[in-house]
Amino acid sequence: MQYRTLGRTGIKVSPYALGALMFATSVGNPDPDDSARIIHKALDAGINLIDTADAYGDSEEVVGKALQGRRDNVVLATKVSRPTGDDPNQQGASRRWIVTAVENSLRRLRTDHIDLYQIHRPDPATDIEETLSALTDLIHSGKVRTIGTSAMPASDIIEAQWVAERRGLERFRTEQPPYSLLNRGIEREALPVAQRYGMGTLVWGPLGQGLLTGRVRKGQQNELRRAGYFRHLNDERRLDAVERFISLAEQAGLPLTHLAMAFAIAHPGVTSALAGVRTMSHLDDLLAGIDVALTDDILDRIDEIVPPGTDVGTLDQAYLPPALQQAGLRRRPVSDRTAA
Repeated sequence: MQYRTLGRTGIKVSPYALGALMFATSVGNPDPDDSARIIHKALDAGINLIDTADAYGDSEEVVGKALQGRRDNVVLATKVSRPTGDDPNQQGASRRWIVTAVENSLRRLRTDHIDLYQIHRPDPATDIEETLSALTDLIHSGKVRTIGTSAMPASDIIEAQWVAERRGLERFRTEQPPYSLLNRGIEREALPVAQRYGMGTLVWGPLGQGLLTGRVRKGQQNELRRAGYFRHLNDERRLDAVERFISLAEQAGLPLTHLAMAFAIAHPGVTSALAGVRTMSHLDDLLAGIDVALTDDILDRIDEIVPPGTDVGTLDQAYLPPALQQAGLRRRPVSDRTAA
């Protein structure tokens, strides 16, 4: 395993990592013992980064139990800010919630510290100084080793870096954006900005939420929906691109999953790609492609299918800032629209 340095933290992590959403019994593997076996096999193979979140059902509990006796060999990451209950204060990035949420995560993970604590989604309602101040205190207390963000726009990353410098606070050391053969938008701003500030980047969704597994073929989406899989198959452009990637993978002599994962870690700004493994066969496929490196010719052909810095459709869980979600933020009042 060729380990990489997580930004400028000095922490060494594997280029392929486990995203633990699929270890939640409600949405992924219903057997915690089987999830533990998957985690142990991944660790034995050299994967040393596991990423979960407090909003992933019981994922933290499953991961925490599986890591008993092996905790010191794992770079353990979790996240805060997405809703975990009906209480409006059980979400966001306020000091009030962060100091409560971290204790809950520590208890579920059965550990006394979190290696990487991340803000799961930006919280426009909370001043970034408030968030960084709370996270700084957690680092100073030893409960958190380093901090990061997830799906944060490039402009917000820059603002957070400036605030940390001006106020003498700990700064975000990592970013976790979506990135795949189908979604390359972060190449335009987010990745270059993260590189500029020496941040490590852990990308999620490298298999396009299942579209890049090789199981999805154009014309079969209705059958897959009826079987309960890939309910988001509603964008013909994405399906067309997948067909072209399947053809390219065949010509390269690679499974599509190996092409997709190798692409995700080929960018110099990417530290690790998070794979949402649910079964042992999924892990075996991941491990079989861990040494695959793409040639410049293959990368050039990928660029022809989906040009650098562009997205083909959007991921189901993509972050939308308030300016796009709230019509009132992009429309003048009716009284102001009339001609003078």
